[in-house]
Amino acid sequence: MNMVLYLKIDPITLHRVVDRGRELGAQYVEARFQDDYRVSVSTRNDKVLAVTSSRSSGVGIRVLVNGSLGFASTNSTTLSDILEVVELAVSQAKATSKLRKKPIEFSDEKLGDGKYSVDEKRSLLGLNVEEMIKLAMEIYRAAKSSVKEAKLPFFVTDIRLHIQEKLVVTSDGARVESRVPRLYITSSLTIMHPQKGTLQRSIEFGGSGGAELVEKWNPVKTISEEQARLERVLLRGVAPPSEKVPVVLGPEVVGLIAHESAGHPMEADRILGREAAQAGESYVKPEYIGSFRVGNRYATVIDDPTIPNSYGFFLYDDEGVKARPRFLYKEGLINEPLHNRHTARIFNTKSNGAARSMDYASEPIIRMSNTYIAPGDMDFDELIEDIDLGVYVKSYMEWNIDDVRWNQRYVGLEAYTIRKGELDEPVRNPVLEFTTGWFYSSILGVDKNLEFYPGTCGKGEPSQGVPVWFGGPNVKLSRMKIGVLS
Repeated sequence: MNMVLYLKIDPITLHRVVDRGRELGAQYVEARFQDDYRVSVSTRNDKVLAVTSSRSSGVGIRVLVNGSLGFASTNSTTLSDILEVVELAVSQAKATSKLRKKPIEFSDEKLGDGKYSVDEKRSLLGLNVEEMIKLAMEIYRAAKSSVKEAKLPFFVTDIRLHIQEKLVVTSDGARVESRVPRLYITSSLTIMHPQKGTLQRSIEFGGSGGAELVEKWNPVKTISEEQARLERVLLRGVAPPSEKVPVVLGPEVVGLIAHESAGHPMEADRILGREAAQAGESYVKPEYIGSFRVGNRYATVIDDPTIPNSYGFFLYDDEGVKARPRFLYKEGLINEPLHNRHTARIFNTKSNGAARSMDYASEPIIRMSNTYIAPGDMDFDELIEDIDLGVYVKSYMEWNIDDVRWNQRYVGLEAYTIRKGELDEPVRNPVLEFTTGWFYSSILGVDKNLEFYPGTCGKGEPSQGVPVWFGGPNVKLSRMKIGVLS
């Protein structure tokens, strides 16, 4: 990996801050410098709406004093200012320590000491504003020309580049320096026909790397081709079969299900009830770990921050713990929650590196990275060859899931009838409703076509949004009743 780093703080400064925190009585001190630089271009149809750039840079300090955590931050990088912040964090922790019934403790870990950076074949900063605007216009023109019978009255494109640099230093030996450049492209559109109504869609691309990602994704071709298919869905789409039929879900839908019904309920702070007021609860109980079966042998869900060029990429978390794949569900068994060092201690295990922060002013909390259902070894044709009548749902229009991540509902967007093992006419607005347990227990097969889609996952109070991927293979499910959006 490329080792070019551009940190705007002297590492010695953070070490001195850590030492000062220990002098003030903290049993643990964590000093994190974080710099987030962003440039974005927004267009609507063939007009530029906005061009923006921003930088969020500063130091966040977290301390553990007498079993209580304190956190404070500053946008200054001068030693004197940061020393004042560590004193504030220590005073906060001391003030609340007497109120705690049970002290906070951290798991013992082997922590990282090193640097890493995502390779850029072409510098992401080399993708200048003029190129970004040109790309957005090319996407719009190609999409507009691909729609023949309907109209494309609304087409918004956002192109965003984000350079994130961090230096994490802790009192128990972590020292991790990182640089992750990320690119995100999305087009939100409305297709309209006087007799057939409207159809709306957001198409997203996201990953870590350089400007070469544009060529890899080829958004001009990808979006225009999908536009043509979506127009056919709008104009030619039929109602789904009225009887129960097998359903095959595409990687985009499967990835969302994995994120919402495996990733979120397997966050250890949710399992402990500590996110109930902010982001929701979980159907998972601590005693379920390693003993409760939620699905069959196809139900393996993995969260892996280390996937190269992923949108949720990192090699060490913000507590200095080395990242690795986490098997949330393993062949249907609830296996391993996402942990930071605090929840790992409660569960009497080791942290699996899930502590992430949105920016320097945000405290690290348990977060997902790249969450997906494990693929199999079949081709797509093999997956559907024995289906006489069924439905394939490739993408979704809307979705919702309950607070404990058990009851869920998805409305398909691009969908097709399956007849005698082949995709046939498009299906309009199929509605799928099921429970988490039914979904993971009703998987009949998965193919080898692993695909990922980007998102920004929100959680916490104050709310934090971090980049993630979700994905999976095409998944075949047992027969189910399909509704229709009225």
